[in-house]
Amino acid sequence: MSENIYECLFILDTVKYNRDPEAVSNQIVETIESLGGKVRVNRLWEERKLAYEIKGQTRGIYWLTYFHLSTDKYKDLNRLFQINGNILRFLILRIDPRLEEALVEHALAGPVRKEDAAEAADDVSADDGDDE
Repeated sequence: MSENIYECLFILDTVKYNRDPEAVSNQIVETIESLGGKVRVNRLWEERKLAYEIKGQTRGIYWLTYFHLSTDKYKDLNRLFQINGNILRFLILRIDPRLEEALVEHALAGPVRKEDAAEAADDVSADDGDDE
């Protein structure tokens, strides 16, 4: 029985998440651990407008999880996520073990916020290179 590292990006129902964020996010961890998996990262990535409506929702909570799981439990996990009412969509990818630490570190750092990107651009344009 081999084990793989997986990345899963969820789109969660914003109404259910905003009602009880801890319960919704803990449900992901509990589902993985119930099948013998080990979660490395489980965190909010961002909330954003969806490209198209899903189950009546126009916004979604993007949630990122990295976890280890036995390959023979993958189908069971996939089915449990499909029937979870808090999850609008999800995508699970198997990750090359050589990339695990870098991806986990990046996930823990979080997404680049629009405000941070704008500030960095302002800092570059403010320094016009004239150091006289």
